[in-house]
Amino acid sequence: MKFLHSLARSLSLCLGVVIVAPFAIGQTAAAPVEPQPRDAKLPTLWIAGDSTAAKAPATAGHQGWGEPFPSYFDPAKINVVNRARGGRSSRTFITEGLWDDLIAGVKAGNFVLIQFGHNDSGATNAEPPGSTKPLRARGSLPGLGEETEEIDNVLTKKHEVVHTFGWYIRKMIADVRAKGGKPIVLSLTVRNYWKDGKVERGSGEYRQWDHALADAAGVPFLDLTRIVADEYQELGEEKVKALFSADHVHTNEAGAETNAAAVVAGLKGLRNVFPKDLFSAKGLAVEPDQIGWLNLPEPAKPALPTIMLIGDSTVRNGRDDGAGGQWGWGDSLADHVDLSKVNVVNRAVGGTSTRSFVAVGYWRRVKTLLKPGDFLLMQFGHNDDKKDDRASLKGAGDETKELVNPKTGKPETVHTYGWYLRQYIREAKAMGVTPIVCSSVPRKIWKDGKVEPGALAGYTNWAHEIAEQEKVGFVDLNALISRRYETLGQAKVDALFADEHTHTTLTGAKLNAEIVAEALKQMPGDPLHAYFR
Repeated sequence: MKFLHSLARSLSLCLGVVIVAPFAIGQTAAAPVEPQPRDAKLPTLWIAGDSTAAKAPATAGHQGWGEPFPSYFDPAKINVVNRARGGRSSRTFITEGLWDDLIAGVKAGNFVLIQFGHNDSGATNAEPPGSTKPLRARGSLPGLGEETEEIDNVLTKKHEVVHTFGWYIRKMIADVRAKGGKPIVLSLTVRNYWKDGKVERGSGEYRQWDHALADAAGVPFLDLTRIVADEYQELGEEKVKALFSADHVHTNEAGAETNAAAVVAGLKGLRNVFPKDLFSAKGLAVEPDQIGWLNLPEPAKPALPTIMLIGDSTVRNGRDDGAGGQWGWGDSLADHVDLSKVNVVNRAVGGTSTRSFVAVGYWRRVKTLLKPGDFLLMQFGHNDDKKDDRASLKGAGDETKELVNPKTGKPETVHTYGWYLRQYIREAKAMGVTPIVCSSVPRKIWKDGKVEPGALAGYTNWAHEIAEQEKVGFVDLNALISRRYETLGQAKVDALFADEHTHTTLTGAKLNAEIVAEALKQMPGDPLHAYFR
């Protein structure tokens, strides 16, 4: 995804919000009057967050994404009200009354974006002894539980019961729902911290906690961390520096535009959540996030090597939640490895072919996660034979076909199945990654007591041919699993499938993963043997 980094600032940045003068007449130190919905008859999109979203003072030298955010929406159809406040945590946003002020204005059908965490890791009652930081008492307790800590707050001089981060976010979600509103939980913006060429993907565990909270409550989760980190990774460290102010947390105006566009992309990518007709022309120009709904994983321990999987639904189906009883074998491969030594990251996407995995952008996002020393397992073929925009040309040569993609309406040069595999292999090698090609798992189609390979036979041969040409490992899953199925017999194999002939149950997926693991352990040179149990 390419965001609009250098969008010109204009009066449209404030559309949808009436900004009231910060002080009443005759007052010299009153709290600022918060922005209010511009048109009470329209729905409102509210923002609750910290300085990474808040409108910054003119002299601050930084800006939050909530400031340019309204310009992405049509002010004749929706209000956008930014109530984010710098320096606040989920706890202090509530204890200072900022949340009560926001929720008082929420009406049925309103949207509320909730994003906290950058300040929640601070001290609960004071900075540690010897700290040069200003005295603060804003930290929440870590985690999602019901733990509490009673304190006499050094700043407010009041007794206070401090709760966990999860408790505060759950309260916000429940309060929005009680008003008939629609809460959306956002993960954090990305800090400008890099290590070994990779940008940090989340501060602490707040991203994981946000996801868990949203899932538990059954509300949308917008993974802003992932969207922005992918964008930063493609831009590179030097270009990303230009999006930040003097520190590593707060963006300048260009960075605020990047993050605002990322939030818009995330909203547009949520399925059946946010109406498309509420965006302005500027908002409509932002490409929707294509993968948010898929719940795709990332390396749990980035410092370790990673076994990265790419492929179709037989490797990872849907949201990886067993919908329809269907599971891919990639979900169970981790059962066979030592996760203290290696990550297993299943980035396969159902319905993809070698061609569409590139065209839709899944491969580009995978590359933002790969690093030297990683391994790439690829398995395609089930969808390369489709009669639609996924179809690659048959074969392993350099033949091409010029056409207009029926889905995008844009010209496209279509290559052979083997050509696409070759590109994955060569790009992985260029990154210091070890590629391994797998043939497609077989379908449950029988003939004379044998598993019938059908159209998959050609793709198996082409995959083998490319692996030999490029001198990389090859695992003939089609043959290995077919032989196991034939040993088990048709009746037992029927119970391993959740549909007519393609998608396995969890039991079937575990069997296939076991076969994959055994094959990988026996590969010449033992490139992965040390990581398996």
